[in-house]
Amino acid sequence: MENWGKPLRKVVIVGGGAAGWMSAAALSAVLKPPYEIRLVESEEIGIIGVGEATIPLIRMFNDLARIDEAGFLKATQGTFKLGIEFVNWGRQGERYFHGFGRIGKEPLWPLDFTQYWLRLRALGRAQPIDAYVISCMAAKANRFMLPQPQMQNSPMADLGYAYHFDASLYARHLRALSEQRGVRRTEGKVVRVLLDEEPGPTQGHVRAVQLQGGELVEGDLFLDCTGFAGLLTDKALGVGFEDWSHWLPCDRAWAVPSESMKPLLPYTRATARSAGWQWRIPLQHRVGNGHVYSSRHMSDDEAADVLLRNLDAPALADPRLIRFRTGMRKEAWTRNVVAIGMSAGFVEPLESTALHLIQMGVARLIEAFPHGGFDPAEIAEYNRVSRERYESVRDFIVLHYHLNQREDGGFWQACANMAIPDRLRWRMDLYAASGRLVYVETDLFREPSWFEVMEGQNLRPRGWLALADLQGVEDTVNYFKGVSDTIASCVAAMPEHSEFIRRYCAAAPMK
Repeated sequence: MENWGKPLRKVVIVGGGAAGWMSAAALSAVLKPPYEIRLVESEEIGIIGVGEATIPLIRMFNDLARIDEAGFLKATQGTFKLGIEFVNWGRQGERYFHGFGRIGKEPLWPLDFTQYWLRLRALGRAQPIDAYVISCMAAKANRFMLPQPQMQNSPMADLGYAYHFDASLYARHLRALSEQRGVRRTEGKVVRVLLDEEPGPTQGHVRAVQLQGGELVEGDLFLDCTGFAGLLTDKALGVGFEDWSHWLPCDRAWAVPSESMKPLLPYTRATARSAGWQWRIPLQHRVGNGHVYSSRHMSDDEAADVLLRNLDAPALADPRLIRFRTGMRKEAWTRNVVAIGMSAGFVEPLESTALHLIQMGVARLIEAFPHGGFDPAEIAEYNRVSRERYESVRDFIVLHYHLNQREDGGFWQACANMAIPDRLRWRMDLYAASGRLVYVETDLFREPSWFEVMEGQNLRPRGWLALADLQGVEDTVNYFKGVSDTIASCVAAMPEHSEFIRRYCAAAPMK
């Protein structure tokens, strides 16, 4: 079937920040003339900038957008991230680590590594699970080095890692890269969205956006990167919003930078507070901090005080209040408009998924990039996958809140007692029965991540799968000891995180 309609050539990105400039960087890496990419943004509007921590899939985006790792880390005051330490999320006084990458190694036997670990733990013969996760052990030792793919039988072959960086500097870096590739930036505030009123297949599509000075910016395909405002998707096209606040009750955050600290840790820390949680993200030049909370359970003034009282070093500015709503647009792609980033949905900062959801939206758009007309089947498939991925992320975040045993107030008890999405209940029930972990094609977080959070927050299986009993106990113990000893040796050979950064990607001092 031939594509209908005029050839699509003009791509207009409305909005800057991480969503806009990530879109521009990725599209400019794959679209060549006669395609034109234009980005419209207003410096009056500014950037929310909570996305200073990432997950390992950001490296795939950097490869797609042809971004040099060391160069971008220097430009953004970036550091490395091996996972997240969770404090007080199960019970108060407890902590656990969600490390990136594989747990143990592929066993010689038919079941997953974690099944044999569950059996050994019941016999009192297993170490804590962190001993078998190289990212956890390296993070605790404050060490880091890049994966060594040539070491095929070593845990170092595929060490999982991501980044911490300054989101504003990241957008600036991507802007410079995009403009070098021909992206045209226009400074201006959008005051009106014009729709095509002519009868035909493009009737009701966005024809142009009008700027405050009167200029019309016309396009064939528009990306809505205007954040919660949703200027195109919501205001112009009226796409509804599906609210998830009954599952994710936090709706505000205070954010504040603080002075750098030593040692420079290669992980994010998320500490549960009485009505939410506090993040700590170490960068080269400062530490990013924030307090995410439910305004129904804590006042803004009290929340700001909780944040400032629990900083590890003096604040460098006054805290900034961010209001948000968790949920997603009912359609991410409508007519000739694709919502990217917070215009499409937001699932709060826990587990650092915001930048990945931007990345996912852009990558899927590139995959389905239209030749001419907009095929309803392609749009429907884009929206199906987008919804499933947002819902998968949502369920993983809800798991953290629901699976708590805190006894210090209404917020946590409400989370523990709330009705949860059916698919999350299915995952929890399977794990509780036999430690079984499931993977769905559109999952962002794989089985090790679900395992670490469920175990870390005290969901204990009633048993394990039967085939785990067929392997001799001593053989299993020796095998596990070999894995943990190898991981310990690898970690001991790594440089300290700060020393690796000094040699690889030290940033210039901030002026």
